[in-house]
Amino acid sequence: MRGTALGFGLVAMATGAALAGPLDAYRDRARVLVLSAPEAGDADLRAQRAALGSARTGLADRDLVVLEAVGSGPQAQALRTRLGLPADSFRAVLIGKDGGAKLTAEEPIAPQALFATIDAMPMRRAEMRERR
Repeated sequence: MRGTALGFGLVAMATGAALAGPLDAYRDRARVLVLSAPEAGDADLRAQRAALGSARTGLADRDLVVLEAVGSGPQAQALRTRLGLPADSFRAVLIGKDGGAKLTAEEPIAPQALFATIDAMPMRRAEMRERR
């Protein structure tokens, strides 16, 4: 697992505390999009990164952090094990602020579909009402 440098500071790096429970540090604070791929050159991983790179404002508005489980290192394996993901293929998993998986895909998720899923969540609707 490693943070991805998409150039807008929303992507998280694993810390020692987060490794004990890879997603625990984000619970109740941020939504997490986990990207899992066997290697950094995976075509679906590259496509997902590109799609997210063009959606910076939407990611920030929705308190969305991106974590990657790429390769076969122990941190990537721990995150895959936590989410029940295969090591040999791409997966994208959206985790809500409550810690539950809300969406799992075997191919890149378009930002519009990702945002629609998040915007339909009760916690997100409450956030939008509070910001008005």
